[in-house]
Amino acid sequence: MAKMGIFIGTAGGTSMKVADALVEAFDIDEDDVINMEDDFDDVEDQMLEYDVLFIGSSTWGQGDVHFSWVDPVLEIEDDEIDFSGKTVAFFGAGDTKKHGEHFCSALGKLHKTFTSAGAKPVGFIPKDGYDYEFSMAEIDGKLCGCAIDEHNESDKTEERIETWISALKAEL
Repeated sequence: MAKMGIFIGTAGGTSMKVADALVEAFDIDEDDVINMEDDFDDVEDQMLEYDVLFIGSSTWGQGDVHFSWVDPVLEIEDDEIDFSGKTVAFFGAGDTKKHGEHFCSALGKLHKTFTSAGAKPVGFIPKDGYDYEFSMAEIDGKLCGCAIDEHNESDKTEERIETWISALKAEL
């Protein structure tokens, strides 16, 4: 069985709802849930030990990743760390109203970083039911992962998580 790890950068806890659902759905040990701010030390020593990485981040500013992802992203890109043979799935939080011009763009940025490093992405979902202006997470007409808007669409959160996890189970 593939070894699975969750790497999450979160401030308000919305992305943690998704992480908790992943833990339950895939029976992931709590030790394999890495809070990027508190528990993360090194890309090669921690990330490369997993076959499947669930990558989570809230979106900030002009579509940026959570601050705890900045150094690891630079390390992956600058050191050309090889993620070939790894499978990645992305999730995170955004705001379709206040930041509709950058809704969950952090997922798109993380997608670019990890796929450029050789990782295979899974977990794309239809963008139907979302109302945003632009998102770097939209790739080929789909969202590259589970995008949650707890501020404006909390009534859709549970269904979006369940739909995404069902898609992941079919792909993994």
